[in-house]
Formats: sequence, structure tokens, C-alpha cells
Amino acid sequence: MEKSINAYKTIGEVVKILNLKSKKGNLPPTHTIRFWEKKFKQIKPKILNGNRRYYDEKNIKLLKKVHYLLKDQGMTINGVKKILDNNEPLKLDENKNKSINPVDIKNKLLKISNMIKKLK
Repeated sequence: MEKSINAYKTIGEVVKILNLKSKKGNLPPTHTIRFWEKKFKQIKPKILNGNRRYYDEKNIKLLKKVHYLLKDQGMTINGVKKILDNNEPLKLDENKNKSINPVDIKNKLLKISNMIKKLK
């Protein structure tokens, strides 16, 4: 029996949703999420018996945003804090099915190409 989309997720399930991997010899990917919780006050999972963390959809969206900004955009923790503190919506480059939209990539490449031509 599968969980409802709106059901709370465990930290292990969130790791899979974010596709976090542990690097050889480093801490497990769940550590990354716990670290982000300490750095970003907006991430507030429910902590129930035995210190188990449970994440609702709002927290998972925040974690996706943090992951995107840190890992894909190469931002610093302080930069991400500023964005989260401003409460500005962020349009992620991925669709709900986690696939990259080829039209978006093509448009971005065209913009970059035009910028390079202008610089020359």
C-alpha cells in the first residue's frame, strides 16, 4: 500500500525524493538534510517519538529549493538564506516528474549564445 502524496515522509524517503547520495567515506545523505535544518530556520519537520523526523509537502518543497540552489546553481548557504528570508517564489528548472524540460534548456542556450555574440 502506497502512502498518500500529502502524507508525512520520513527522512529516508526525503533523501530518495531529493536523490541525495553519500560520497565515499563521507556521512550519510540524511546528515545533509539535518545540516540544512540547522542552517535554514524555515525547514521545520515534525519530530516525534525517538527523535524521528517527518516532513510535510511544504518542508519537502523547501528542501528541493535548497538542494536546487546549493547543488545545481552553486549558491552559498548565505545566498540561499537571503532568498528564503525574502520569501520569494523560485521557479525550478525541473518538472514535477523530475525531468528537465528541453524547451527551457534550448531557450537558455539561445540566450547564452546571443550574449556571447554581443560580447564578441
